[in-house]
Amino acid sequence: MARRRVFGAAAACAGLAAGGTAAWAAAHVRGTPGTRQDPAAAPLALSTVSPDVPRVAWVFSSGGPRGFVHIGVLKGLARLGLAPDLIVGASAGALAGTLWAAGLGAQRLEQLALDLQPWDVLRWNPRGPEWFHGGGLVELVNEALGGRWLEELPVPVACVAVRADNGEAVAFTHGDAGLAVQASSAIVGQLAPVNIGGVRYLDADQRLPLPVRVARELGASRVLAVDASAHEDRAPPSAARYREADLRKRALTLPDARQADVLLHPDTGYWAGWSRAYRERLIVAGETAVRAQAPQLIELHRGRVTSQGRPSPAG
Repeated sequence: MARRRVFGAAAACAGLAAGGTAAWAAAHVRGTPGTRQDPAAAPLALSTVSPDVPRVAWVFSSGGPRGFVHIGVLKGLARLGLAPDLIVGASAGALAGTLWAAGLGAQRLEQLALDLQPWDVLRWNPRGPEWFHGGGLVELVNEALGGRWLEELPVPVACVAVRADNGEAVAFTHGDAGLAVQASSAIVGQLAPVNIGGVRYLDADQRLPLPVRVARELGASRVLAVDASAHEDRAPPSAARYREADLRKRALTLPDARQADVLLHPDTGYWAGWSRAYRERLIVAGETAVRAQAPQLIELHRGRVTSQGRPSPAG
């Protein structure tokens, strides 16, 4: 049991981790190196071009180790020459999305995903009850970003987490990028919540796993959503004990999936894993999903203007 818990936490965290309008707040973490200050409401600056010009958001879901599929999707989108005005991610999607927003590129991001090991992101949590916390994510993300804060990245990005006290979804758009990703990836019951300004934050998976509504609230007029959840309708008989959790996840995902202009739900298979072969297979699955909907994706980005004021490749 202990080994399963350790492995499950590692895989879900490093795997690149309800009704009505989503409750959310833009949050800001500021401070000198080594300090953290209370989050504060902060606007997210999207393009200042004409309101008639579309603002495209890419939304990446939670999904634990299935989140490796996001890397393949990003590779496919790059091959099509597409780019967003905003990235919104939850848990595994927050990690992949933040690294992409920082300009790491498909090749480097794929190498990071294939090289990543549980001990790169997990740290022992002596205070319990969770055995581990995701402090290694802070180091990994901030090192990859060269110490830049979220608002300093080339593409605006929002990392969605949930307040432990009231279940409110919070979109971190400013401040310490690594801390925001850690908060978004604090898997309930497996990784310790993240304390920011006296408030504990948890993984968005059990509240808002596919935060399309957050992207809309932040100003996106068109949304590509990438759902890394299991295809529960393809679950084998041996997975019957997981059916309740699968259906719960689908109920949480559907309201946002319906608000996406284009939805990708790559075929990741049912069982998740951690091996290099599994990661490689999911990256291919993400690329395949993009190719299958390439015409719709190109049309979604048509008319978008780059930050330099030029039409996008799809324009």
